[in-house]
Amino acid sequence: MSDCSHDCGNCSQNCDSRITYDKPHELSRIKKVIGIVSGKGGVGKSLVTSLLAVAAAKRGFLSAVLDADITGPSIPRAFGISGGVEGDDMGIYPRRSKSGIKIISSNLLLENENDPVIWRGPVIAGMVKQFWTDVIWGDVDYMFVDMPPGTGDVPLTVFQSIKLDGIVIVTSPQELVSMIVEKAVKMANKMNIKIYGVVENMSYIKCPDCGKEIDIFGTSKVDEVATDFDLKVLGRLPIDKDIASAVDAGKVESLAEKDYLETAIKEIIK
Repeated sequence: MSDCSHDCGNCSQNCDSRITYDKPHELSRIKKVIGIVSGKGGVGKSLVTSLLAVAAAKRGFLSAVLDADITGPSIPRAFGISGGVEGDDMGIYPRRSKSGIKIISSNLLLENENDPVIWRGPVIAGMVKQFWTDVIWGDVDYMFVDMPPGTGDVPLTVFQSIKLDGIVIVTSPQELVSMIVEKAVKMANKMNIKIYGVVENMSYIKCPDCGKEIDIFGTSKVDEVATDFDLKVLGRLPIDKDIASAVDAGKVESLAEKDYLETAIKEIIK
């Protein structure tokens, strides 16, 4: 329809563009789903996903991560989880981290976690759907979906299959930040999905001697970009060896006390 508002939930018309979201497994009771997106790869989307899940769990909520980045899964490594998953006639059961965060990822389905996932788009999209429909998540207060980068088949599948309550956009300080954010914003707007705000990763490095914050990628443009697209800046993550070491060692949960994304999680759970 020419006057379509893309708000299918409040529309009585039965048009071709109506989105029919897939239902989660009958034994899953998921209250809120947040997608973590970026317009390009390598900006730290999985790190932000992990930190948000940890922050929610720290506050006493039942937290989960659906790793939808099928060809580049890194969530299990960040949480120190390896090996397979269990299942029965009812469905598949997610793994649990040390603090109880429920996690599903393609890496947990591979015989060798270092094997590449060489699949075509429809197969990858189908697996993302199965993570939502066939996994027995049980009770979850906040589920964080680590989206693949860009605006292709798999992100579109997530947007059209899973009813997201909102997204967080992750970016970095490089010159292309405006274009990267704009792509994510336009896709979310077309799908009528709320944007909580933007997180800038690799924002600065702190001098170990004097404590001065150094913008190694140049002056941050995140405030300017946020203003242009009417977004909130939810946080700035530094380049920090403690963060890198914790993630590499599978101990991302050890970063809970530092609460790097306090503003972001407060925006999501309010």
